Amino acid sequence: MKTTLDLDDQLLARAKAQAALERRSLTRLIEEGLSLRLRKPAVGARSRARGLPVFAGGGQMHPGIDPSSNKALLDACDDDNGDDA
Repeated sequence: MKTTLDLDDQLLARAKAQAALERRSLTRLIEEGLSLRLRKPAVGARSRARGLPVFAGGGQMHPGIDPSSNKALLDACDDDNGDDA
């Protein structure tokens, strides 16, 4: 089937150059690109748009630590809570 497309000039030039490098027609290059873009994901394949992991634990901030202060959080991480020494 024939159709008319309005393509960006630079994109078309790049596509023509790529088709020439691969020694095939521009039509074939466009068909392959469309096929790749429209391909359905394989069964069980991960979706690209995944949600962020959410921690559902019941932990709480220790008293005296300001969660809005990076310095307070870093200082709390650096505190030696063990009896190693």
